[in-house]
Amino acid sequence: MDNHLLITNARVVRPHAPTVETADIRIIEGKIIEVGPNLPRSADAEIFDANGLLAFPGLTDAHMHTGIYNPLDQDARTESRAAAMGGVTSSLNYIRTGRYYLNKGGPYRDFFPEVLHLSRENFYVDYGYHIAPIQHDHIDEMEMLIEFYGVTSFKIFMFYGAYGLHGKASKSSQHEFLMIPENEHYDIAHFEFIMRGIRKAMDSFPDRSDIISLSLHCETPEIMRAYTEIVEREGKLKGLRAYSASRPPHSEGLAIFIASYLAYETDCLNINLLHLSSRKAVDAALMMAQVFPHINFRREVTIGHLLLDYDSPAGNYAKVNPPIRSREDVEYLWQCLLERKIDWVVSDHACCSHEFKLDKNDPDNIFLAKSGFGGTEYLLSGLFSEGSKRGMTYQHMAELLCWNPAQRFGLRRKGDIAPGYDGDIVLFDPNETFTVRAAASESAQGYTPFEGMTLTGRVKHTFLRGMHIYNNGVIQGPPRGQYLWRV
Repeated sequence: MDNHLLITNARVVRPHAPTVETADIRIIEGKIIEVGPNLPRSADAEIFDANGLLAFPGLTDAHMHTGIYNPLDQDARTESRAAAMGGVTSSLNYIRTGRYYLNKGGPYRDFFPEVLHLSRENFYVDYGYHIAPIQHDHIDEMEMLIEFYGVTSFKIFMFYGAYGLHGKASKSSQHEFLMIPENEHYDIAHFEFIMRGIRKAMDSFPDRSDIISLSLHCETPEIMRAYTEIVEREGKLKGLRAYSASRPPHSEGLAIFIASYLAYETDCLNINLLHLSSRKAVDAALMMAQVFPHINFRREVTIGHLLLDYDSPAGNYAKVNPPIRSREDVEYLWQCLLERKIDWVVSDHACCSHEFKLDKNDPDNIFLAKSGFGGTEYLLSGLFSEGSKRGMTYQHMAELLCWNPAQRFGLRRKGDIAPGYDGDIVLFDPNETFTVRAAASESAQGYTPFEGMTLTGRVKHTFLRGMHIYNNGVIQGPPRGQYLWRV
């Protein structure tokens, strides 16, 4: 047999399994063939002794932004290396037309092939894309993207109605930022028509209706505008506290209410509420699930919002949308995770380089700093370190990082360690403690807001479809990631 790998003596962590069992894992031609104790050896098998390490399924980081601040092909190489060192084997990236990314407008029939061309042979992990319909014609292209490119997930940035990526913008500059025609508007009406397009696509592709979904960044631009003016005028708050106050938690809650009612109005049944950052946001999401029980809501949080609060020593380097919140909000997110009110955890990785992050002339001004930061390399270690302290089981971690996002987004061969699944395996030492240092990361970012944190639990080896791509601190081989066609 060719490409035959046998991982032995692993403590296998499976989502939904009652226990963690020691077993061997046989992978042939990239697929898991069998899992069990003391599997027979064969002469053609490469044997890899896990030495009792935990074996998690490869992580699905379902919220990344490859190519947002750097050329896409360059970003794919460096940031997917960071993903591999964190145990991520499937990277799902949000992308859109307009400023940043490719800095182009126009139809996706022209835009997306260029995205795929720049991605090819540059990702070290398997990769796919969520797409944002920015202009009206994009809504008509959603069915084309599903049929010809296997894209089944789409996105709305609710705050773009009156805001740019980093801060407030005028109505005229919105057309320039989003590169939409002058007679179009990126507003609540546009969001409604996107949802109607999703409903139509679900009807057109009934075999894929369960994985055709809409994700929303829920913040309300009118609330943000008013509170930003108040915070800047009063001048009492600085840094992350000022940014949180300028984009207050009830801005998230109100946007969730609006999005949920539109989903009800349009019969758009698969809704993902992204990077919930606060008690008010989560409570709003839970309320809407009770009001509209027929809508399949899923709720997401990021590792940044779980590890950082607005008094973090990282300061402006931790600027992100929605903002880092209070310690009370952080602890509420953990409570909801443990109560299984949150469906998955992601990095929201967006590599914003050290020299680009802060304004050169006014580095202390949070409103001039760029939004977003990386963190995919700390996704498993961060959740494991803090989750273990709070009593989270290994299997629950595997649900949050592997199974739940993979199944929601149509990665039907990802997220579990069982026959028929891809041979994506992470060997993890639950006892190794390390201090986060940006200098040790494969990311090109050059800093991390997690700098100096002590985490317990570390990825030692990552296998992608049976190929050893990360070996105890060293990336192995060339980029071998494949495009994730979702059906």
